[in-house]
Amino acid sequence: MSKVLILLGSKSDEPVMQESCRYLDWFGIENDMIVASAHRDPVKAAELSTTAHENGYSCIIGAAGMAAALPGVIAAHSSLPVLGVPLEGGLPGGIDALYSIVQMPPGIPVGTVAVGKAGARNAAVLAARIIALQDEAVAGKLDEFKGLGFKI
Repeated sequence: MSKVLILLGSKSDEPVMQESCRYLDWFGIENDMIVASAHRDPVKAAELSTTAHENGYSCIIGAAGMAAALPGVIAAHSSLPVLGVPLEGGLPGGIDALYSIVQMPPGIPVGTVAVGKAGARNAAVLAARIIALQDEAVAGKLDEFKGLGFKI
């Protein structure tokens, strides 16, 4: 069974990122949400990223606002696909977080989605698409999701 690790820059990010959990749960994908700030606890963030594959995760979703360093830190420490969710908290609309996540240096890619709850949902769907490449049950749920008009 595939799992997704969701790392948050702050406990205050949980209400938005519950949307990722809700979607992953619907797809039948096990997920764990952990606060691991790139700034306040960089060792924890690095350790979780480094050990994610050996702990059974297929992909990592990183969510952060303002400087939004967390998704890049995750990508620097893991070869798993990393999906970055920019969150509001700094400049209006979360534009600072969006730019921080999308402008990664060559060789350290982070798939970046929309800001906020829409991004949290899309990160879960994108994770499901990645997992569906090797999991027929998740692929079937993706077909069902399309039939529901991409809403659950």
